[in-house]
Amino acid sequence: MSVIYVLIPIAILFVLIGLAVFFWAVRSRQFEDLDKEGFSILFDEAEKAPTENNDKSQP
Repeated sequence: MSVIYVLIPIAILFVLIGLAVFFWAVRSRQFEDLDKEGFSILFDEAEKAPTENNDKSQP
């Protein structure tokens, strides 16, 4: 029975840490665009516009 006195504060601590991480993620806009990564697998890398670094047609 005495182990409950240890486990309950540890469980409350884990919940508080989880809530802190969740609110940090929301505040730092981690959940802003959920569809971008899902759609990115549908398109090839070659279809993207070339940048200055990988455009070999210019001298």
